[in-house]
Amino acid sequence: MMATDGINGLIVIALMAAVSLLARFGGVLVMAVVPINHRVESFINAMSASVLVAVLVPVAVEGDLAARMALLATAMVMLVMRRPMPAIAAGISVAAGWRYLM
Repeated sequence: MMATDGINGLIVIALMAAVSLLARFGGVLVMAVVPINHRVESFINAMSASVLVAVLVPVAVEGDLAARMALLATAMVMLVMRRPMPAIAAGISVAAGWRYLM
């Protein structure tokens, strides 16, 4: 196993940055030649929803009460307003307020 301190840590960070950039640019290049039809658009929408679920489920299962209350507030505001920015702001506010008061 390689130690990740000093120069090794910088090498790991540089490699991760390079892989991230290649993935982003590769996605743009692939999508430049793929025609966007109904099936492709449905796939993209489904993938974004699955990534969102993959991020939120561990927070809901293993998070503390402040995280769960923030998720609940975010979901409620999103259902009522159907706009992501106010929902995100509500979630952040609830988490910060809950942790400050408790």
